[in-house]
Amino acid sequence: SPQELVWILHKALEASQLEKRACDEFLAEDGEQERLEVLRHRERQAVGLQAQLEEAKMEAEALRRSLAQRNTQLQELEEQIKMWTEKNDAKHQVILKLSNQLSTCMVEQQVEQPNQTLRQLQQQMENLQVNLGSVLFWLSPAQMVASSPDPDLQDDMEAYKTQNRFLNSEIYQLTRLWRSSSEQERSLMTKAAYLEARTCQVQSRYLEVLRQLQDTKSLDASQQEAVQELVEEALRREGRWAGQQQGPSGHDAYGFQMFPEYEVEDLKLLAKIQALEIRAHHLQQQEAPERPLLERWAHFLAARSAQDLRASPELKGLLRGGVPQEYRRQLWTWMVHVRTGSIREQEPDGYQQLCQKSGTSPHPASRQIELDLPRTLTTNQLFSSPSSAALQQLRRILLAFSWRNPAIGYCQGLNRCWALAAACAGGRSGDLRCAAPRLAAVALLVLQSEEEAFWCLVAIVETIMPQDYYTQNLVASQADQRVLKDFLSEKLPRISAHFASQGVDVSLVTFNWFLVVFVESLPSDILLPLWDAFLYEGTKVIFRYALALFKYKEDDILKIHSSVELYQYLRFFTKTITDTRRLSNMAFGDMNPFPGRLLRSRRALHLERLQGELQRLAQQQEAFLAERAQRKDKDLDTAASEDDDE
Repeated sequence: SPQELVWILHKALEASQLEKRACDEFLAEDGEQERLEVLRHRERQAVGLQAQLEEAKMEAEALRRSLAQRNTQLQELEEQIKMWTEKNDAKHQVILKLSNQLSTCMVEQQVEQPNQTLRQLQQQMENLQVNLGSVLFWLSPAQMVASSPDPDLQDDMEAYKTQNRFLNSEIYQLTRLWRSSSEQERSLMTKAAYLEARTCQVQSRYLEVLRQLQDTKSLDASQQEAVQELVEEALRREGRWAGQQQGPSGHDAYGFQMFPEYEVEDLKLLAKIQALEIRAHHLQQQEAPERPLLERWAHFLAARSAQDLRASPELKGLLRGGVPQEYRRQLWTWMVHVRTGSIREQEPDGYQQLCQKSGTSPHPASRQIELDLPRTLTTNQLFSSPSSAALQQLRRILLAFSWRNPAIGYCQGLNRCWALAAACAGGRSGDLRCAAPRLAAVALLVLQSEEEAFWCLVAIVETIMPQDYYTQNLVASQADQRVLKDFLSEKLPRISAHFASQGVDVSLVTFNWFLVVFVESLPSDILLPLWDAFLYEGTKVIFRYALALFKYKEDDILKIHSSVELYQYLRFFTKTITDTRRLSNMAFGDMNPFPGRLLRSRRALHLERLQGELQRLAQQQEAFLAERAQRKDKDLDTAASEDDDE
């Protein structure tokens, strides 16, 4: 079991530490008697620690038994609730039967009673109500008795009254029992979530210790073999302790994979550690829920339609906290319409016309789009199959965008900039070239409309991102990387100095963040709230989150003193973030002040410098080509050409 493995591992660690300390103290003593006393003292300490370990083991076993008992109690309560529900249904049938009998009685009295008495009885019958909210049934027989002079009818009404009181009492007792059982169920669920979160944390620490031991160089061959066996067993183990998934397939409502997976063998253990941490974080959020985000948004949107939404500080604050799934599509649609309103007024049927053009005229980008589609959001359920409807929609969106924007297009602009950026990022062109499909794919998942996703891509490329962000020379993208380095040195000086001392160029990592707006770099529960604010506020949100990511992992980054290890860590560390609220608070709280005018001024400054550098580079290229054309040292080539006939 995991507890036994933890016990064995702790025992080995404590034994090695005690042995080292005992040796040091033993060598520090001069006399034999003093050394013997040191050994005896260390042995007593070892016995005490062993006793503490046994007590902790017994306590953990008691907690497991307590949890099993609580689960049994919960099942019993659920069975009781089911029984009382069935009993309540039976009572309801009795009530309906009595009501039918009363109606029949009134019909039988119709011939004998005057019309006035019949109308009074019908009026009393309308006063018969069933309060579904409190599950109380009441009848007003006194009024019916007073309105009828028939003694037989009075006896019937008294019987109904007595039956009604009995039923009211039974239903009231049932309601109290149901409320009590519901409160007990909530309490047990909270305790179970707490215990499961603690279990996930302990198991995560155990796996982290295994990971650290795996990297330890001082272990001998047998110890390394034992650690490797434990690691392999941990990787093979399945079940709750390996990280429970919320859902049968481990994907969220938008089809994104909830827990990371790594193909590299050395990172599979890290993936399980992250899954346990994410699970523990979700369980802890269930224990102490704050004011529901859904209620705040429901209150804000209650008196507003999509046409009535206006930019406001209140809306800005809500968007920074994230939009619930129920309202995200509505908010994104509104923000895209605001961003592209003037364009769509000029081209009301623009997307349909572009789709028709794509169907009749093949575009030069078609082949590249077909190559990039299978690489788009491969871990998302909706894009995992080559024949999925989402991929067909994405194909039409990208072709339409290629026809719409010939200045950038797909091959002429986006594809070239991904290749150029990949050269800077170590040749990973497959990750960067697919930015346009990724941006459109995220929009398609949320908006669930092919046309709206197309206009969202237009809004990002043409209105939100600066001009020349996706052109061939990537001049605006390069300027943003220099701006980010300025902000990094001001707001996180320790990390900036650490990168400089290790010779790490952070833009090799962050360049892709900016081009694809963190798609496939962040978990979906962080990515989508980031996009909520990004579509509203613009590129400033990208800078805020980029800085917040480094601050979130500042301590871990500062512990790494190798440029190679730093690059390896920066390649995947964003997927280890688990606390969404903490990261958001860092982005919109700790990074303040972050005025937009400062960002614009620095962007303009670096853009001007870059354009000057590009002009000088172009002049040097022209001078080199001119000098090369005037060279006379081509005697060998000339001689070779004269001998072509031989």
